Amino acid sequence: MPKNNIKVLVAEDDKFLVKAFAVKLAKDGFDVIVAGNGNEAIAEAKKNKPDIILLDLIMPQKNGFDALYELKQDEETKDIPVIITSNLSQEIDIKRGKDLGADDYLVKSDTPIQEIIAKIKQVLAKRKK
Repeated sequence: MPKNNIKVLVAEDDKFLVKAFAVKLAKDGFDVIVAGNGNEAIAEAKKNKPDIILLDLIMPQKNGFDALYELKQDEETKDIPVIITSNLSQEIDIKRGKDLGADDYLVKSDTPIQEIIAKIKQVLAKRKK
């Protein structure tokens, strides 16, 4: 599939999932940027200005909640849409993620990668309106 020049930052510390996301997203024409922890996610977002971020919550160095808070407080990155992809499925975690500014919250264990890609497209389409 041809490149659509949409950059997706995948902030995820599970190497298997990173590879799965990268392969599927690239196959769908996305440019993939990878960050293995919260600090890297913030740095990559500032450096590469992705179109959207897939953000895990349980990561080393800085968790996804703290990274999301920092991203949404920074003028450079506050408007980048964020989809949380986590296995934390408690209502309190979902509410916290959305309250911090996430566009959506997907439970990884319940959501196939194709559905995550469909959600990326949906969030980006909604943002363009």
